[in-house]
Amino acid sequence: MAAPTWKWEWNLNTVVVLIGFAGGFVAWGYTLSTMQIGLATSASNIVDLSARVSANELSLRRLDNHELRLTSIEKAADNATASMRALEKTLGDLASDMKVTREILQRLEAAQRRGP
Repeated sequence: MAAPTWKWEWNLNTVVVLIGFAGGFVAWGYTLSTMQIGLATSASNIVDLSARVSANELSLRRLDNHELRLTSIEKAADNATASMRALEKTLGDLASDMKVTREILQRLEAAQRRGP
């Protein structure tokens, strides 16, 4: 009995499986490339966002500083208004005291003119 001879034949299933493996490797490479590009883009966007957040924080600090200054100016204006009201009241009281003093002086002068 003779040993069987081996024949080199391409079976359809073998061809389909080899094409499937090759397609899987290509798809895997494409997916890996896409992921790396996405990571690089994400890293770039994160750097941009970090710069924007830093700029926004700086602006926010300036706004807080302005708010503090405006609050102190409003407080000073309220104090000035209260001082002006107190001054107006004092001037009004002084004016009424001057009227009373003038009336008293007029009465004294009138009494001196009439004689004792």
